[in-house]
Amino acid sequence: MGQKNQRIDVLEKVLGKAKYVNDLKFPDVLHGAVVRCPHPHAKVISIDASAALAAEGVVTIVSAKDIPGIPCQPTHKPIFAVEPKYMGEGVAMVVAGTLEQAREAVRLVQVDYEVLPAVTTPEEALKPGAPLLHPNGNVLCHYQTGKGDVEAGFAEADHILVREYDTQRQEHMPIEPEAVVAVPEFQSMVVYAPTNSAYNVRQTVCETLGLPENRVSLRIPTIGGSFGGKNYDLAVMSSRAAVAATITGRPVRLVCTREESILEGTKRHPYHCRYQVGYKDDGTLTAIQVTILGDGGAYTSKSHPVATRSAIESCGPYVVPNAHTDLTFAYTNNLYSDSMRGFGSPQVDFSCEVVMDEVARELGMDPMEFRRKNHIRENDVSAVGQTMTCVSLGKCLARADEDFHWADRREAAKASRARRRGLGKVRGVGMALLHRGEAFGAAGQGLDTSAVSMLTNWDGSIVILTSVSEVGMGCHTMLVNVLCETLGVHRDRIVVCPVDTNYVPNSGATVATRTTVVVGNAMKNAAQQVRDKMSVIAAKELGVPAGRLEFKDEKIYDPADPEHFVTYLHLVQEIHAQGQNAYGHGWYTVTGLKYDRANGNGEAYQSYAYGVCMAEVEVDLATGQVSVEKFTAVHDVGHAFDKEEVKGQIDGGVSMGLGYALYEDLAIKDGEIRNRNFDRYLIATAMDMPEDLSPIVVEEPTNTGPYGARGLGEPTACAVAPAIVNAIADATGCYVRSLPADLEKVLKAARSGIEDRG
Repeated sequence: MGQKNQRIDVLEKVLGKAKYVNDLKFPDVLHGAVVRCPHPHAKVISIDASAALAAEGVVTIVSAKDIPGIPCQPTHKPIFAVEPKYMGEGVAMVVAGTLEQAREAVRLVQVDYEVLPAVTTPEEALKPGAPLLHPNGNVLCHYQTGKGDVEAGFAEADHILVREYDTQRQEHMPIEPEAVVAVPEFQSMVVYAPTNSAYNVRQTVCETLGLPENRVSLRIPTIGGSFGGKNYDLAVMSSRAAVAATITGRPVRLVCTREESILEGTKRHPYHCRYQVGYKDDGTLTAIQVTILGDGGAYTSKSHPVATRSAIESCGPYVVPNAHTDLTFAYTNNLYSDSMRGFGSPQVDFSCEVVMDEVARELGMDPMEFRRKNHIRENDVSAVGQTMTCVSLGKCLARADEDFHWADRREAAKASRARRRGLGKVRGVGMALLHRGEAFGAAGQGLDTSAVSMLTNWDGSIVILTSVSEVGMGCHTMLVNVLCETLGVHRDRIVVCPVDTNYVPNSGATVATRTTVVVGNAMKNAAQQVRDKMSVIAAKELGVPAGRLEFKDEKIYDPADPEHFVTYLHLVQEIHAQGQNAYGHGWYTVTGLKYDRANGNGEAYQSYAYGVCMAEVEVDLATGQVSVEKFTAVHDVGHAFDKEEVKGQIDGGVSMGLGYALYEDLAIKDGEIRNRNFDRYLIATAMDMPEDLSPIVVEEPTNTGPYGARGLGEPTACAVAPAIVNAIADATGCYVRSLPADLEKVLKAARSGIEDRG
């Protein structure tokens, strides 16, 4: 239908009417403040809360001993730690009449710790004799993927290139920090939490309280951003508040400051990647061997699916006859790593795309031509042995070149460098390709399923029931668009109900580029059930086969005779009049993937998203400052329900990827975070964005998503950093192999490049 600028959640947000969790008011509400461990590894010997309990306004203090259920699943972060494994972890919580009183009383809580040995790098953690963080050792997970024989591939190669790359921790930094309210009701608990995973958070609260799932309701207010956060972090916060609410019998609000959010919340996994690439004189790839070591931090959380995805995608969207990836995550006494936009893709996308650029340079080949020679095409076999279908990478590359004019810009940049006098400014261009598996696929730890329901009322109005969280990327609008395309109804008839686990079905988490494909298909299946009922009645009244009917603009007709129709409202009311219901319940499960987990080979995902990024940068050789002057981001969405919304999503992904490339770095030394606010943790602002930014939409339908649609939210951030870093290398003559490419690293690379070029 080509809807435009129809976000269903925009009006209440721009008018200031949206209710975030901190806007919710409850009578007699109490406030919590967390007592945090000052050591990277310790054991709680005792907690003396007497002085805090005597302080003004303090109602109670809760800790692990007050948990009626279980403190956590094995190797996962506990609600209150008795052996805190990273600095800033919560060991108790003060509950008081005001937030100020609670925070003041935290200072009065005396905790006696036994300080334990700590390991703060994965290399230390994996050494023999290292202090153990968990009973089964410090290996969080280990995965291997690949196909063929890499040693034979290297023997066949004319050249072998070995490079190592490092990526950093990245903070989610949503505008709204984590916040929850727990409200006790008779024999039950209601939790208000802006989470991206309603059912998962509810499960943790149930386990903590020792209650069955029908006694806990998780309600989601408006969410002020997530980017993969607000998942297990909010499960812990919700459980803390729920324990306090159970004890006091009053609502309890728990809100993180920005410093607390950075101190205790999850981050993107930092990686060390070693790439060994075999290739021939003509640029043909013969083998890739990848070794990855990641820091999972103190607890497990989502590290397993993040690691699996990284291993699967580590060799990039290229035809490699022999490939092998060996990936290990270690437990350390750092804050724990978890899901973040890209979910394991950005780290390997950076490493793989930069090493491909380096191979092209070693050969003296144009990076564009090298990629054209080697990227996957329809029915090619991926590095994990999957036959790839619905591949649109070539079309994305062509569209990017059409906008960016690669050859012209590359020559112009080269000319600018030739004209340089002294430490002036130089330009360079870079590019990166992207393929990203949609939904959980083989990276998941179980089935990927989703349910969506819809209720059609007598007056034709429709209510969509789903637990999928609207975290800013427009997923609720997407569901409305799918329903509109299926039933041909006007958008103003449809409302998406607020999320409350008491009555909405489990649609799964808003993660892993799964919402459009998995939840969207569930929505389509629900709407199809209603359409099928309408088709039976319409076919009888119109005297045509049901399969020939078209649903458009609230009319149902035979395309051969569009003036002979029945209306949508008539059919709805006829269904009700016949004693039927116009209710649809859609279910969708990703099935049929044949993947050998033991060897990391086979059908990893049922579908993939594709994209291409191209960047032109200007580098100040005197300061190392990088300015991104032109950026082209092309993404295939299969079917754009709203092109303007797609472009906005691409712009946002470029912003996050630019921060990952140039600025963002959570600085940790000996387990302590050194930059706990925006004054020292730098993110990209509007002033850093390219003045010339081209978000380009490609629509090559898949055979899996609803109406051929592909996911978009996460891919937009994945290939930005390598495109920028490759452009910096073109400008300076030297690669930055450790993110972020900040002033110091770029200046060092520039000086090295100047020496090389003379």
